[in-house]
Amino acid sequence: MRPTQWLKNGLVFAGLVFGGKLFELQFVGVALLSAIVFCLLSSGFYLINDVLDMHADRLHPEKRLRPVASGALSARNAAFAGSALVLAALAGAAFASRGFLLAALAYAALMIAYNLRLKQIVILDVFAIAMGFVLRAVGGAVAVDVSISPWLLLCTMLLALLVGFGKRRHELMILDDAGRHRRNLNVYSQGMLDQSVAIAAAGTLIAYSVYTFESESAPFDHRMMLTVPIVAYGVFRYLYLLYQRGQGGAPETMLLSDRGLLLCVVAWGLASTVLFYFAT
Repeated sequence: MRPTQWLKNGLVFAGLVFGGKLFELQFVGVALLSAIVFCLLSSGFYLINDVLDMHADRLHPEKRLRPVASGALSARNAAFAGSALVLAALAGAAFASRGFLLAALAYAALMIAYNLRLKQIVILDVFAIAMGFVLRAVGGAVAVDVSISPWLLLCTMLLALLVGFGKRRHELMILDDAGRHRRNLNVYSQGMLDQSVAIAAAGTLIAYSVYTFESESAPFDHRMMLTVPIVAYGVFRYLYLLYQRGQGGAPETMLLSDRGLLLCVVAWGLASTVLFYFAT
């Protein structure tokens, strides 16, 4: 189920925070339900993905320790549990609202396409992952009935592309025969991935900066521009960990284990909340 991956579902709360409803208990409850739905939904597809990739995962120095790849959990039980989690998540989404159900169904359709085909197609594999992050943000906004800035959605997609291309680079660098683990790694090259990471990093900073002084959902006095240096530090800290520390294969582990990156995310969250709700 990969509980550390649930950190990604924190994007569901973006609509609650940036839609101005953080302190309205009714919407906080809806946002929590939405996050639980995406945790169940993503966990279900992680189990299904582990079944489909169990032979390739056994060639990976870290993924070979996953329950299905290691034999600790049978493929049949994992597939059953994964399917049950997906169905339970969709039932919860239907209980929340029709709009949120559509977002959850779109995410489910994307994950089915990713597991069956898209993960083997160069570039589209990373874009599919990025769209999964965008759908989390969209689902959270729909659930609490707010509009979310297109600039924030663009920033979400670019940040996900940065992490996704960084992950592919890490896999390419650490695996002796990367193509045996994932066929499309034979098509990627270090140079291409380095350029993709650089473009996504620059795009993330530009999109977020534009959001802080152009978006209608941001405070009218542009106070959110004060958070740009925090975001910039976070991006550069990620690049440092990717290139100098050889990390990047598990972004959620990077976040939890690196004090600089974790403090950056906490500082950005606190600063954004204060500037959005308390600064005058």
